[in-house]
Amino acid sequence: MDQHGPAGPSQIDADIALTALTFLGLGLAALHHLLQPLPIGLYGAALALAYLAGGLPPLRGALVALWRDHILDIDLLMVVAALAAAAVGAPVEGAVLLALFSLSGTLEHRAMGRARRAVEALMQLRPETALLKRAEGVVEVAVASLVPGDLVVLRPGARVPVDGRVVEGEGRMDESTVTGEAAPVHKAPGAAVHEACVNLDGVLTVEVTRALADSTVARMIRLVTEAQAAKAPSERFSDWFGQRYTVAVLLGAIAAFFLFWALGRAPSEALYRAATLLVAASPCAVVISVPAAILSALAASARGGVLFKGGAALERLAEVKSFAFDKTGTLTTGRAEVTAVLALAGDEAQVLELLAGIEAQSEHPIAAALRRAVAARGLVPVAVQGVQAHPSEGITGTDATGPLWAGNARMAARMGAGPDPRLAALEASEETLVLLGRGPQLLGAVTVADAPRETSAAALVALRRGGVTRVMMMTGDRRPVALRIGAALGLTPDEIEAGLLPGDKVRLVEALAAEGPVAFVGDGVNDAAALARADVGIAMGAAGSEVALQAADVALMAEDMGQLADAQRLARRAARVIRQNLTFAIGAMVVLVIGGAFFNLPLPLAVVGHEGGTLLVVLNGLRLLGDPIRRS
Repeated sequence: MDQHGPAGPSQIDADIALTALTFLGLGLAALHHLLQPLPIGLYGAALALAYLAGGLPPLRGALVALWRDHILDIDLLMVVAALAAAAVGAPVEGAVLLALFSLSGTLEHRAMGRARRAVEALMQLRPETALLKRAEGVVEVAVASLVPGDLVVLRPGARVPVDGRVVEGEGRMDESTVTGEAAPVHKAPGAAVHEACVNLDGVLTVEVTRALADSTVARMIRLVTEAQAAKAPSERFSDWFGQRYTVAVLLGAIAAFFLFWALGRAPSEALYRAATLLVAASPCAVVISVPAAILSALAASARGGVLFKGGAALERLAEVKSFAFDKTGTLTTGRAEVTAVLALAGDEAQVLELLAGIEAQSEHPIAAALRRAVAARGLVPVAVQGVQAHPSEGITGTDATGPLWAGNARMAARMGAGPDPRLAALEASEETLVLLGRGPQLLGAVTVADAPRETSAAALVALRRGGVTRVMMMTGDRRPVALRIGAALGLTPDEIEAGLLPGDKVRLVEALAAEGPVAFVGDGVNDAAALARADVGIAMGAAGSEVALQAADVALMAEDMGQLADAQRLARRAARVIRQNLTFAIGAMVVLVIGGAFFNLPLPLAVVGHEGGTLLVVLNGLRLLGDPIRRS
């Protein structure tokens, strides 16, 4: 069948026209034999029409494959079989073969096109114009002309033109097209907004943070396109099998002709039997079995807000028995709140202003909590330059006074700051502790509390019910904090690893991988190495770290852990459909070959069996389109 990539709308229209012409020629030829003899010229023209309309396209495809890729395409088998039928005086049977082959190819293109329309649907979400706010007023401009820093006005009912953040106004936003979350999300100044989401009410002024080429939808389109282009291991096997098996079938048909002839059959009958075997043994159904299921599953998952970077990631996720999770922003909401402030030098306001200044550009949820605390108190962050992040430790920079740092106990030890008895009460709490200092001097500390996501506990239960045997939470946070979160999620102490550096997460993932396929779920820069090392790396949230998204194999566009269990369920169902398809396709092929070799199987019956089997495996794969990821 089609081995040359997806068919666009114009190609499908051409397929329909050629199939119609093939059936027209076949119908006239059949009329000649069944009801009313036609003039010999009209009968010949009808057969010629059926053979040209039904045979030239696959012949062209086969020659292109032979010239460009140096492989014998399966289409060549069908053309040879039809010509062989005509050569032995059965031109109508050959026309039947070409007509059914053309029909199955057209239906396959249309059906598989449904699985490839995810990119087109994403493209249609993008508005073409935006309302740009300028000094002289608001003007309508092309979205492609927007650059970071521009201010755009969103009126009720308008789609967000590009990624940005709200600077003025409040309102609710429908993010279901991007994240899969059905419930409207409240947006206030400082909140991130994503391209293609719908502003439900209120007038918002949004500052552009990403150009169109780097927006959320652009990243989704790239992920879906790459996923459809990347072949899964089973797809590569079916291609490998189809190419080599085609050669074997052609040689086998030639050998069968000479064998039947040697056994006393007339040359015409021997050629007829060889042509029947050629059709019966063609592996079209085997070759299309895998992509039919893979593409359907990828489209279903994309529609539900889960993007796989190819069929290989889908197949690997189906085999995963161990899941490792980052804590902050993955299993927890990532929206932490400052619960206590301790000033060891100066006052609490100075501690908060310094912390907010050094964390001003950080993506970490703790940084966002500090910025919110400063804004709520009406304080002004201190200007800090030369900021540098140290994953799983903290952050460093320089203000007007000198070097400054903020982080955990490891960062304090790096800077030579020793234990301080005044921190005892905060250290004993089950909340995240952030220290602030200059060199070896501690200036103060704050505690920050995060809460589990509402969907996390149920998602972990669903994963375990689905066959996952090992779940582990990994965090750079202190163990008392990790135990508090873990207990709320139903995790036991031996399933919790705390106080980790990025390298420690990689080491633990490697240990799990030694026991079988493992998936790691994370959202931050410090998760990138573990995401890359895991058999399946899963990035959390549309607004997750760009580094994490690049390192991951799967992206959950919504911050809904329930989608993870649904994605694995879909992956496992796709694996079952692939096994069903391959079992049926190979079984049907064996039955047809035995019938053609030993039981005088008629050529028309071989044609119907071959093409019918191909359509059945395609339709079986397309059942996955009706099994989308849950949209919360």
